[in-house]
Amino acid sequence: MRTIWILTIMLMFPIISVAQPEIPIDQWKGKTILLIGAHPDDDVYSMGTLGLLQANGNEVYIAMLTTGNVGTQDPKLGMVDLALIRKQEEQDALAVMGIPGDHYINLGYDDGMLEYEHKKEVVSRLVRLIRKVGPDVIFAFDPGKGEQRWHKADHRTASYLAADAARAAMWPLLFQGQITMEGLKAHTVEEYVLFDSAEEDKNTWVDITGFEEKKIEALSKYVSQWSSGWYDYKGPDLSEEEAKEVRMRISKWLQYQDGKLMEGFRYYKGLPDNIGR
Repeated sequence: MRTIWILTIMLMFPIISVAQPEIPIDQWKGKTILLIGAHPDDDVYSMGTLGLLQANGNEVYIAMLTTGNVGTQDPKLGMVDLALIRKQEEQDALAVMGIPGDHYINLGYDDGMLEYEHKKEVVSRLVRLIRKVGPDVIFAFDPGKGEQRWHKADHRTASYLAADAARAAMWPLLFQGQITMEGLKAHTVEEYVLFDSAEEDKNTWVDITGFEEKKIEALSKYVSQWSSGWYDYKGPDLSEEEAKEVRMRISKWLQYQDGKLMEGFRYYKGLPDNIGR
C-alpha cells in the first residue's frame, strides 16, 4: 500500500530538479517573490537581485522571522530599542530598492532563539503567509545540497523552516483550518533561489550591473550592524568617516565576474522535498 501511495504522489507531482532557470533571473517579469530570512538585513545576500526584480515589474515580499533584538554589543541598547532600530533600518534599506514598506513582514521572534521556538507554530505562520502571498519563487538560506550547509543558529533554523513551510503549504490537509475557516488555498512553490550557499553549489549568477550604488546605499542603512554602531550606537546617521569606511567594506564584499557585478545563488526548480538533493 505504501509503495502504491508513493507512486501515486510521484505521478501527481513529478519530481523535477532543474539547475538553471528557463528564463534568466534578471529577465523575470510578473512574478511574486517571497524572501524568508532570520534577521532584518538577511536580504544583503540578494539585495541587488531583489531591487532588480522589483524594478522589472515583479512583486517582492520580505519576511523575517526575528526582530534582530539581540544583535549588538552596545550595553546601552535594550531588546525593544534594538528591535525598533532594526525594523527602521530594514525598511530604509528596502525603500532604496523600491520595495514597498507594506511588503515587509516580521514574525517577531527573539534573535538567537529561533531553534527553541515551537516549530509547528512557526511553520503554521509561514504556511499562512505563503498561502496568502502566493509566491512563484521563494528566496531562502540554502540548507545545503547533498550535505547540510553550516549556518549560524538562526540562519540554520530559518533555512529548514522555509523549506518545511513550503512543503506544508501545498498540502490542503495540513493546517486545514487555514483553508476551511480562513478561505485560503493550498499553494505549491516550485522555484527556489537559495542564498549563502557553498561556493561550489552556486549554479546561477545574476548580473546586477547598474545596482551597485543602490546596493551599497541599502546595505549602509544597517547602521547598528556596521562599524561603531555595533559597539556604540549613536543614531541612524553615520559620520562622514564611518560612511566612507562602510562603503569601502561593502565594496570589498561585492563580487564581480568579467567586470560585471554579480550575485550568486543555488537555483532549484521542483518540489520542496528535494531542495537538498
